[in-house]
Amino acid sequence: MSDVPLRTLQTPPEREDAPEAARKAVFEVEGLTVSYDGHVAVRDVTFDVQERSVTAFIGPSGCGKTTILRTLNRMNDLVPGVTVEGSVRFLGSELYAPGVDPVEVRRRIGMVFQKPNPFPQSIRDNVAFGPRSIGLEGDLDERVERALRQAVLWDEVKDRLGRNAWRLSGGQQQRLCIARCLAVDPEVLLMDEPTSAIDPISSGRIEDLIHELKREYAIVIVTHNMQQAARVAERTAFFSVEPATAADSDPQGMLVEIAETRRIFTSPSDPRTEAYITGRFG
Repeated sequence: MSDVPLRTLQTPPEREDAPEAARKAVFEVEGLTVSYDGHVAVRDVTFDVQERSVTAFIGPSGCGKTTILRTLNRMNDLVPGVTVEGSVRFLGSELYAPGVDPVEVRRRIGMVFQKPNPFPQSIRDNVAFGPRSIGLEGDLDERVERALRQAVLWDEVKDRLGRNAWRLSGGQQQRLCIARCLAVDPEVLLMDEPTSAIDPISSGRIEDLIHELKREYAIVIVTHNMQQAARVAERTAFFSVEPATAADSDPQGMLVEIAETRRIFTSPSDPRTEAYITGRFG
């Protein structure tokens, strides 16, 4: 790509759901290596993410799942000493090309974190924060309501929008954080273990919400819960850790394989995947 800022790229037109084979790639990642202060965290990763579908990242701790996720919307730019090598294309454009605005990247590629992190403000102000900050046009109250409806939270909070968001339950707070992402009209949602800090009933609601949201968005989810990956994802990527060698003193994350979720869990192509799925390591 040229050094045209990401904000100048056109958003693809709305389209009906397509069969998996016909879906376009939202992300195309090739030869991605991420290092911290010269130490390689994850090496030579290549995969794609398709539109209007869920891709799950699974694997043991330290294998690079979250590092790769944060690379997809340039959150790793905020970490001192990080180096990103390889190609990360979003809708055909290089995310790390000169001139690309990382703030605009993070608007179009939203992130939901492991622990709900609402601001200590009202429910309404939490959702309105992003649109207000970047000057999105239109009726702000309508935008807040639409985002809360998308996050299946409106009916629970519509009569108390002025209440401090910290008074919500953990599950409600996480859905509020999803609404906060949706309020700025993203094209992708990245979710880093979004249900690990909430109760099973709330987790089920988040999974139901993921199924609804994938009709409009590409979603990438990091999860340690393999049953969750099997329930929500069309495709699953298994990451592992290469042991340290004489040349490298630190273990490194690697992508072992990515495939249709059913195949990953029933007939993986790599014995390391099978060993992890069956509990023999990890």
